[in-house]
Amino acid sequence: MTPATLLRWHRELVARRWTYPHRRRGRPATASAVRELVVRLARENPAWGYRRIQGELVGLGVTLAASTVWRILREAGIEPAPKRLKQSWAEFLRRQAASIVECDFLTVDTLFFKRFYVLFFIELATRRVRLAGITTNPDGSWVTQQARNLLMQLDDEDVRPLFLIRDRDSKFTREFDEVFRCEGIRVIKAPVRAPKARAHAERWVGTVRRECLDRLLILGRRQLQHVLAAYVAHYNEHPPHRSLRQRPPRATPMASDEGLIADVIELDRVRRRDLLGGLIHEYDLAG
Repeated sequence: MTPATLLRWHRELVARRWTYPHRRRGRPATASAVRELVVRLARENPAWGYRRIQGELVGLGVTLAASTVWRILREAGIEPAPKRLKQSWAEFLRRQAASIVECDFLTVDTLFFKRFYVLFFIELATRRVRLAGITTNPDGSWVTQQARNLLMQLDDEDVRPLFLIRDRDSKFTREFDEVFRCEGIRVIKAPVRAPKARAHAERWVGTVRRECLDRLLILGRRQLQHVLAAYVAHYNEHPPHRSLRQRPPRATPMASDEGLIADVIELDRVRRRDLLGGLIHEYDLAG
């Protein structure tokens, strides 16, 4: 060994011999649960500044200085309230969707070349589909009556849309629009040859064709009514939607926003339920 190595060993031994535990100066660190709560309040309420968050914490029984709240937000990379209040296009459209309903016609040809017209409505916020009626002659009086029936149903469920988006089909008459205008609902006509302006309705038409109608031969109106009623009930209550956090439109509320995650799934409890003669399968857990 060299003399430098011997001197280094001696310095390390001295440092190890005279090392005392150091106590942190100042106030104790903020609990991690409190820090998470501060960040959560800031993210869920973009208009709240650090003093508003401090006041909310006092109401929850948490005493925290305003400067501490400000420091926690800065360390978490959360900008001040005025900047956080700016909403993106995605957030803006998501909030607008809560008051928008789209409508359209779906055409179905039977085995004997008889054409039926299916009028449906879809709520953009929940993706819930409402089957209005089926007819071979969608004249103005029939379409207007289906609009009245829809509004009565929405009123019973306390659903208050503000906008209705439709295409420029001549089957949607002036009387049809007037029914909605009398209820304070603004009717918006989509541009010509712009299917993306009614993307949700177009998407549902494609879905019901791929998953159901293109795989069946429809004989008459009664069968079509049964098939569509079963499929709409399935669509509203069972299949997951990515825009709804993998939940169906009419899902029951979960215990928490995060959902319940099972560590182990007992495979023998998984049950399959067949719809429309096995055309559609639904899976759930047996009780």
